[in-house]
Amino acid sequence: MLQAMTKKVTEEGEREQQLFDKFMCTCKTGGGDLTSSIESANTRIPQLESDIKGGDAQKTQLASDIKQHKADKAAAQTTMAESKAIREKDAASFAKTIAEQKADTAAMGKAIVSLEKGQTGFLQTGAATVLRRLVVSTDLSMEARDTLTAFLSTSSNSEDDDSYEPASGEISGILKQMQETMQKDMAEAAAGEAKSIQDFDALMAAKSKESEALTAAVEDKIARLGEAGVKLVNDKEDLDDTSTSLTKNTQFLADLDNSCKTRGAEHEARQKTRSEELTALAETVKLLNDDDSLELFKKTLPAASFLQLQVTSKQVISRARQALRASSGVRDFRLDLISMSMRGKAVDFSKVLGMVDDMVALLKKEQTSDNHKKAYCAKAFDDAEDEKKTLTRAEGDYEKTIENEKEDIESMVEEIGELRAGITALDKSVADSTAQRKAENSDYQETMAGNNAAVELIGMAKNRMNKFYNPKLYKAPPKRELSESDQIAVNMGGTAPPTAAPGGIAGTGITGFVQVSMHRQVEQKEAANGVIAMMDNLIADVQKEITEMKVEEKNAQEEYEEFMADSTSKRAGDAKSVAEKTAAKADTAAKLQRHHSELKTTRAELYSNAKATHNLGADCNWLVENFDVRKSARAGEVDSLTKAKAVLSGADYS
Repeated sequence: MLQAMTKKVTEEGEREQQLFDKFMCTCKTGGGDLTSSIESANTRIPQLESDIKGGDAQKTQLASDIKQHKADKAAAQTTMAESKAIREKDAASFAKTIAEQKADTAAMGKAIVSLEKGQTGFLQTGAATVLRRLVVSTDLSMEARDTLTAFLSTSSNSEDDDSYEPASGEISGILKQMQETMQKDMAEAAAGEAKSIQDFDALMAAKSKESEALTAAVEDKIARLGEAGVKLVNDKEDLDDTSTSLTKNTQFLADLDNSCKTRGAEHEARQKTRSEELTALAETVKLLNDDDSLELFKKTLPAASFLQLQVTSKQVISRARQALRASSGVRDFRLDLISMSMRGKAVDFSKVLGMVDDMVALLKKEQTSDNHKKAYCAKAFDDAEDEKKTLTRAEGDYEKTIENEKEDIESMVEEIGELRAGITALDKSVADSTAQRKAENSDYQETMAGNNAAVELIGMAKNRMNKFYNPKLYKAPPKRELSESDQIAVNMGGTAPPTAAPGGIAGTGITGFVQVSMHRQVEQKEAANGVIAMMDNLIADVQKEITEMKVEEKNAQEEYEEFMADSTSKRAGDAKSVAEKTAAKADTAAKLQRHHSELKTTRAELYSNAKATHNLGADCNWLVENFDVRKSARAGEVDSLTKAKAVLSGADYS
């Protein structure tokens, strides 16, 4: 039996060494996978923190830009409202002034007609009243003002206005000059009003365009702000998941290291104990030399972690032609036609005057056309440039966004791959640990059965020896209890059925994994007592081993259950991360495709803008470059025509 125990202990050590080697392999493999996962998380976390910091800065900048765009839009709308109020005020003032000037001009015309007809009672008319006021307010030469003042004062002091004589041609001429001056002032006022209206329209158009551009910018940046917010949330979730995974993996690795170190120490201690046990068995092999019994003492287990003057007609015509030739710059052939029409002996002034009026009107119409076209060209160029800037900025934003999204997708693909590899490795580790736990438990059950059988067997051997050497210590087997039917048979005088021969080891009824036989001849009582004492020691050692094995099995099971709980939690977290990153990758891929399409559209719009700008230049450049020359030439021609008409009407420009 002692030899069998020696063999059992030796085999137990070999089996334990095999299990220990497998456990240490699991420690090394699982630790390597966890270390790789931790290193990947430590690399990923700073990247995510940098992305989150950049995303926060981008959100802050976009929010600031949106606020500024809204403020600029409000300022533009305020400017438009204030300009509109000023324009309405100026228009009302112009309407009042022009109405007064028209009334004064009409009164002046009536005064001239009355004086030329020699009407009496003129100074009692309303026209004379207007004339007195105008003499004071109109810009006249001192001589003309004195002449008119004397005329009005003398006539007004006469007692009988019927004695009035028709005014001389001088008074009539002065009044006509005043009338022309007043008409000129009206024309200038009208031109000024037209210029004010033009400037107002241009300002309103510019501000409207600015407001529209700001609205578009606000909408665009609000959309970008939303996308940046979604990405920031995803990055924060990713950071949280990665940090959680890092914490779990770090704890898992620490637990694994601790478990491996503990198991190593336990293994060393068990090796030492086993060595001592082998020594003890060697010393008792002479006392108990039963190989079948020694086979019962074996097995322990390890465990497993974005000023008119009177002149002749000929002189008038000559002066008029001189006035026509006085225009500077490029001459219009139509002036030559008017000049040729005044060479005849019998010139029809009304016809010539009509030609002059037509020519002036035509020149003004042409200038108006040029003005409109220049304004159109300026606006078109400005709009094209603004559109180009907006499209260029949008192109840059799309390119940057696409680049970022590509990087995000690549990063997510890599992270998903790492997570899936980690899950595969974890599943393998779980399977290996489960198989090992089953093997350890099976070995524990087998060893416990053997140890219990050994205790019982040694106890029986001791009792048997006591029967011979120490009868007082002998314990008789319990009295056999008959069944009810057997007891009836005995009561009626029959005999009890024979007792079945005990089986098991050496007919003791004790079963184990080996057979035990105890045939000894002890010659001396002292030697028998030594054997009995040795048996007591063996029973105590086996019972101690049974207690230690129960504690070790409990600890191993608790470690296994903790490992399985940690593994289940980690796998669920990694699987959730894979699902979230896969969804985020699909969403980012959809955005990437949409942004590619929008970038293509933006580039097509840029090409159309460049083509439209080129066509606009072909249509507008010549006019813009020659506008001032053409305007100056027309102004000279209009001035010449105006002077010629005035000469034909009696004015002297010599």
